[in-house]
Amino acid sequence: MASGRLTTHRAKLGFLAVFLGAVNACAATENSPVNPNTSVSVPAPSCKPVFLTLDTGHMDVAPLMADVLRRHQVKATFFAANERTKTGDGSLGSHWAGWWKARAAEGHEFASHTYDHTYWRADVPGAPGTPPQFKVRPSAGPSEGQDAVWTARLYCDEIGRASARLQDVTGKKPLPLFRAPGGKTSPALLAAASACGYAHAGWSPAGFLGDELPSDKYPNVMLLNRALQAIRPGDILVAHLGIWSRQDAWAPAVLEPLVVGLQSRGFCFKTLREHPQYQAWFESRSGMAARPSGK
Repeated sequence: MASGRLTTHRAKLGFLAVFLGAVNACAATENSPVNPNTSVSVPAPSCKPVFLTLDTGHMDVAPLMADVLRRHQVKATFFAANERTKTGDGSLGSHWAGWWKARAAEGHEFASHTYDHTYWRADVPGAPGTPPQFKVRPSAGPSEGQDAVWTARLYCDEIGRASARLQDVTGKKPLPLFRAPGGKTSPALLAAASACGYAHAGWSPAGFLGDELPSDKYPNVMLLNRALQAIRPGDILVAHLGIWSRQDAWAPAVLEPLVVGLQSRGFCFKTLREHPQYQAWFESRSGMAARPSGK
């Protein structure tokens, strides 16, 4: 997500409320056409599915995180933007292209996080009878930190740029999904994205794993214990490939014991390709069929 900036998305406020005792006080992305804010009722076959999603970040911990996923046979869904990185020319730049290609070979899935990690700020009403425009602010790229007003077409192009780059570097067609930076959206933005072929993917309240929070107030052991206690079958989980502002890195210190702990309790990790609430959307887009992703 943003380089060193904590967002104020409701799911994160809800996460803070969890630590104050209000475990179910928030909704992560209530504007999403596919609402992951409650655990999905999934028939219980041989495991209890959860859906790990990973957004781009400074990428320094990305190789370590990939190693954890590989050793524990975990498949994840990566949402990628071309964010500033500690090494190389951006998270979707040439330096990291081989890393993405290797993840595709391991069976992970990919989707857009907008190319320049562009935040929706507000709807901008047009003249009567005209579609709304959107006030946005990229947090990466040549217009980093600058507000702009975009049409729906420009916002769709921004989603599509990241999706196209992912296909270039992975050789695999990304899912027809996107995740708005910070989870910040409006009904008009979601409708515009849906019209050009992308459904928004948020996360569950218990699925906000807290890696964007300050480590002095939310140490890793607290985040791990909270996640192991709160996560339920069907939850969509979210973490990042490196957070600039967190002093005590969340991954792999929390990621590995979280994976091991959940697997020991009968959970298994699936990609969003297999999420039951997205199946109708996938079928309507390209006849995508859910493919088993293993553990």
